[in-house]
Amino acid sequence: MRILALATVTLLVAGVAPAHANPGTPVFPGMEIRQDTNLCTVGFVDIATRTAYSAGHCHGSGPVKDRAGNLIGHQTLFRDNTPNGTTVSTDHMITDWEAIALLPEVQVNNILPGGRVLVVDPSVIPQVGQRVCHFGVVTQESCGTVEAVNNGWFTMTNGVVSQKGDSGGPVYVPTDDNRAIIVGMFNSTWGQFPAAVSWQATEQQIRQDVFESASGTVDPALGPAG
Repeated sequence: MRILALATVTLLVAGVAPAHANPGTPVFPGMEIRQDTNLCTVGFVDIATRTAYSAGHCHGSGPVKDRAGNLIGHQTLFRDNTPNGTTVSTDHMITDWEAIALLPEVQVNNILPGGRVLVVDPSVIPQVGQRVCHFGVVTQESCGTVEAVNNGWFTMTNGVVSQKGDSGGPVYVPTDDNRAIIVGMFNSTWGQFPAAVSWQATEQQIRQDVFESASGTVDPALGPAG
């Protein structure tokens, strides 16, 4: 996954016009980002490849800025098939992510606003009844349990809350050693339940899109954008 994410950055940023952030601008999971008129939350930061991830339905024309208006990077690939106002069956595959190539000037880290280090552990996947927390820039951290696991996405209950602007925010399993293991990124609210796309499914889709981009077969409707 690390090598493939790097391929995404190398492959797609070459055509982006040069731009600069304020030196030292921090980029971290759980921070606010703005793309055109869209306000969302960073879900994960890959330090090795300097790539950030958020919700695909947050994508804009390309530039990605922080709350203060500092340019931090450019979106590269994205996918989003989130239905709008339609009934969705539990076997419907929900896809909602974007990759952001971060500028060399920004300072990246993988620490959530609450102090936990956000990490990937492929052995930890969403399971019904599992305790999870979600961080969004509007509602901050809220915790509860997984209500149902569906096709590439899951719903949450028992305390997890969200509002517009929380999209893309990390959903994670807190551990006793002050880490947080990412299991998803916030998508939307389905009925009464907040929902997230699974991180495992998102990683698989990123790998697929990187290979398609390298071979020149990526669908323009899915990316690259900007």
